[in-house]
Amino acid sequence: MLERDGYPPGVPCWIDTGQPDPEAAVAFYSGLFGWDFEDMMPPGSPGRYFVARLRGGDVAAVGSQPEGGPAMAAWNTYIWVDSADETASKVLDAGGHVATDPFDVLEAGRMAVVTDPAGAAFRVWEAKRHRGARIVNEPGSLNFNGLNTRDADGAKSFYGAVFGWQSLATGGGVEMWRLPGYGDFLEQRDPGLRQRVADSGGPEGFEDVVATLNPIADDQPDVPAHWSVTFAVDDADATAKRAAALGGRVLVAPFDAPWVRMTVITDPQGATFIASKFVPENQDLASQSDARVGAA
Repeated sequence: MLERDGYPPGVPCWIDTGQPDPEAAVAFYSGLFGWDFEDMMPPGSPGRYFVARLRGGDVAAVGSQPEGGPAMAAWNTYIWVDSADETASKVLDAGGHVATDPFDVLEAGRMAVVTDPAGAAFRVWEAKRHRGARIVNEPGSLNFNGLNTRDADGAKSFYGAVFGWQSLATGGGVEMWRLPGYGDFLEQRDPGLRQRVADSGGPEGFEDVVATLNPIADDQPDVPAHWSVTFAVDDADATAKRAAALGGRVLVAPFDAPWVRMTVITDPQGATFIASKFVPENQDLASQSDARVGAA
């Protein structure tokens, strides 16, 4: 798989998790995914920021929770932008909220923490030295980011205005976000991608997909709108067993869904994520996931 070096504006590009005990989280995720870690903070810094790598390529990060941050650990989604300041203004104009004004992250980049009108939080990332995840879509790396919401129509208006996203129905009750033109970027990096997508049964426009759009089930009234992360794995069942042995909790046992076999896991400090194996023969399955992954 080719390594990434940057992303087009409007594409999720990075994930990290703030943890009460980052060293313990490093032990969990290195055992689960085989990640190697390097603390990027200068000596004497009050917080830690461990960048995780596979084959030397950045895949994610584990850091200390910011002062005044949420009580529970969580995974955070970053979306690549040309200007964090301009995007923050777009968020406000579209009815969202800027939780943290744009600020510089040393020489790595400039970012802001924002929420959509339903309250789902994400980060916008204006890259400098840090160019986002270098390895994606391989076992142990980021596979998808997903918006979980009760207001799909409102989300379509908001994310369309801020990033130019459009919704794409992919069959089996599954809906995704596409960024027109993203497939052109991918095809330049990986010639033949469009044909491979078509040969595997992907619907027209699938090569432009940047994220998933997931409804929160009516029987989950306490689940807020949020962004989730999905990691690719080579065996969802084995990953669930390994997570439990390392002290995590399997919220949803492995099950088959359109295109994938997946499981929902919470790490020992409360950050929830999805582990998913691509199973093309599952493409025609009716969606079993809607009611089960809303808490992810």
